[in-house]
Amino acid sequence: MTNILTLERVETFISQYHILQGIDFEAKAGEVSVLLGRNGAGKTTTLRTIMGLTPASKGTIHFDGKDITKMAPYDIANSGIGYVPEDQGIFGQLTVEENMKVAIRKETDATMQKQTYILELFPDLKKFWKKQGGNLSGGQKQMLAMARAFVNDSKLLLIDEPSKGLAPIVIEKVMEAITEMKKHTSIVLVEQNFMMASKIGDTFTLIDDGRTVQSGEMQNLIEDEQLKRKYLGIG
Repeated sequence: MTNILTLERVETFISQYHILQGIDFEAKAGEVSVLLGRNGAGKTTTLRTIMGLTPASKGTIHFDGKDITKMAPYDIANSGIGYVPEDQGIFGQLTVEENMKVAIRKETDATMQKQTYILELFPDLKKFWKKQGGNLSGGQKQMLAMARAFVNDSKLLLIDEPSKGLAPIVIEKVMEAITEMKKHTSIVLVEQNFMMASKIGDTFTLIDDGRTVQSGEMQNLIEDEQLKRKYLGIG
């Protein structure tokens, strides 16, 4: 299976702080690739660097065969990467309908079909179509954030901690949705909830102190108690 995304020796500074100090990462087309590590390891910064929001100072980022390392965030998004930030990035004063309209870059038959599909996947959004985003529950806000990223012609979705603050029953719905969305796009997932990550992830990459320390098939990590204990504090 070919790589949809490749990071090689990526380094990133935020102000004077050297956050990413050597990230190597591959995401294969049609899979869920999970970035794992303790809090502060550099997972969110890795996603923001891919999107050009905190540009890489060294290394290269290739997406779908194109070098995007120095591209502007707008151009990276237009090239086919959707991003769901940790804070979800929805507009609280706009309705669900308006949030979706703002997210759609070009209204075509394809995007309208994807919107219909995503509303079937997240029936709550259809139910609360005229409700303001700020008045949705935490789970519904997460669904809206994922729907906004998915509705365009995105070959890759970057999703940052979708289970954060959600009840277990809602986490199950989010897991089901990501598994379904994988049929249509590749996914890079940052997730602290190892139960969730291990169930829906195909591959993993462990980050520690801004560096890649291990990567491989998710099943190998599930079985490696020492690795989980050392880098995730579980096992």
